[in-house]
Amino acid sequence: MFNALVVNKDEDSGKTTAAVEQISLDQLPEGEVTVAVEYSTVNYKDGLCIGPGGGLVRKYPHVPGIDFAGTVEASSDDRYKPGDKVVLTGWRVGEAHWGGYSQKANVRADWLVPLPVGLDSRQAMAVGTAGFTAMLAVMALEDHGLEPGHGPVLVTGAAGGVGSVATAILANLGYEVAGVTGRPETADYLKSLGATQIVAREEINETTKRPLESESWAGCVDAVGGAMLARVLGQMKYGASVAAVGLAGGAALPATVIPFLLRGVNLLGIDSVMQPYENRVRAWQRIASDLPMDKLEAMIQPAALGDLPQLGADILKGQVKGRVVVDVNA
Repeated sequence: MFNALVVNKDEDSGKTTAAVEQISLDQLPEGEVTVAVEYSTVNYKDGLCIGPGGGLVRKYPHVPGIDFAGTVEASSDDRYKPGDKVVLTGWRVGEAHWGGYSQKANVRADWLVPLPVGLDSRQAMAVGTAGFTAMLAVMALEDHGLEPGHGPVLVTGAAGGVGSVATAILANLGYEVAGVTGRPETADYLKSLGATQIVAREEINETTKRPLESESWAGCVDAVGGAMLARVLGQMKYGASVAAVGLAGGAALPATVIPFLLRGVNLLGIDSVMQPYENRVRAWQRIASDLPMDKLEAMIQPAALGDLPQLGADILKGQVKGRVVVDVNA
């Protein structure tokens, strides 16, 4: 028997409850690889899966946790053997398939990536899905021509998980970073990650009737969407790109096509769930080389399985800063 955070749903009321329970190996879903989980983390999707479900969880009881890192315990797939260090993000693990809020997990071999040299499992979960997504966004911007010296790169939702890692990576690569936040108390934190400019959310969160404004940003990692993304599109430099990674500000996009037609602006969609294996390996290798570990350490908020119900509620309210690292064995 081992510990897991199990979410149950009352069919009459529709309400969910989450608590640490003891479960056994035969209760885990089928998979080719059994992993002794060491660390997981808390993302917005995790908050939904721990709490109301958000349409992501279809079957209860459920074990959330959309990412984890640990050591292979058993494998029927030749690519992995006992003792191998692995990391998992995406593939709807923690949503449709039981996830990382458990001391053991059964998953498909195709969903795993070898832990890159230079990262341990705790650091990998300080990165987690949020940091992996941030690296994919930076790679996409670079693939579309972004280079240091082109001008400031805007990061919206900069104090959140994706924004924090994106800020640290971009600054480490030599970019001038402007961080957008609605929490003034996070300004010093963002500057410690390498942000050279702090932009108050109110300055950029309202729609404007002007389809184009002054060319301000050489690139953007946007975790907010909604009215803010619409406004940012009109402020991008000629030929610049926005990597869209989230919708904290809403899924609607009250924008015009003018920035695309008159300035050649690119809107790049970043999906971390179904990324091909080769891209995953490339991103994790870049994380190991381009994310400064001292900055990563400064983002970490430690937690245990028993802390997850409260943390899940907190992240849905936008009250989690940086990266929560869950020690499932604590």
